[in-house]
Amino acid sequence: MNLILSRDNQVKVMENVVTNAETFFGKFCTLMASYTRKTAKLRDKSDLLVKQLFDYANTENPELRTVVRNFAEELAKVQDYRQAEVERLETKVLLPLKMYGGLIKQTRAEIKKFNKARNNEIKQLEKLEKVRQKSPSDRHIIAESNVQKASVDASRTTQQLEETIDEFQKQKLKDIQKIFLDFVTIEMVFHAKALEVYSSAFQNLESYDLEKDLEDFRAKTHIASGTLNEARPVPATNPSSSLPWSTGNQSVQSTLQKLTLVESDEESEENQLEDSRNHEYSQSQRGDNRTR
Repeated sequence: MNLILSRDNQVKVMENVVTNAETFFGKFCTLMASYTRKTAKLRDKSDLLVKQLFDYANTENPELRTVVRNFAEELAKVQDYRQAEVERLETKVLLPLKMYGGLIKQTRAEIKKFNKARNNEIKQLEKLEKVRQKSPSDRHIIAESNVQKASVDASRTTQQLEETIDEFQKQKLKDIQKIFLDFVTIEMVFHAKALEVYSSAFQNLESYDLEKDLEDFRAKTHIASGTLNEARPVPATNPSSSLPWSTGNQSVQSTLQKLTLVESDEESEENQLEDSRNHEYSQSQRGDNRTR
């Protein structure tokens, strides 16, 4: 019975190993799947950014157009590396983690097989104990034989289980090391390549000479301004009828001249009338003098 209790403790340790692996490897698999999906989404968003950069470059001045196009091309290279990163994560990280589902199921089946053999051994021991108390000697011999068979079967199953769990633990330790080594290697390769490309993109952006584009922009705006100045009318010393507002000025001047003539005529008439009155007054004065 002590042997059975020892086996029970042994199996509990084995079950804990399998349960622990099932719990954490399942979480690792879920998280790494999410990590890979988000990396792929980042790649897709970056591809959209590259497209927008190319579209924007086509609307800008030559210097900036070249710089933005070069930057977009460098960013596109990074997304090619990111695509390779996603594919490697799926192959070297996710796939091995997913395979542990089947491996854990197989190991649990071995534990279940051992538990069945152990339960049978316990059952035969209980029967033997009853036979020893109540049954004749021949039946006692049969019960002992059954117990012996159950014990041998349990021992064999225990040995198989030990080998299975030992192999499972060994494989688990090797796999956890390799999976995360591959993960780190994949990330290091991507970031090393990306850093190289981003360094080139940084130098490209830093070398941009905005003064050239400003000169080009200012030249265009000055040309437009000069065209407007040429179209603007220049006042002449001698008014010309060809000017758009010369007709209006001539009409005003003609009106003023007419008003001046009218005033002159009225003043002349008033002068003549006053002279006539003075003449008549003089004649009347002379007549009065003669009468006296």
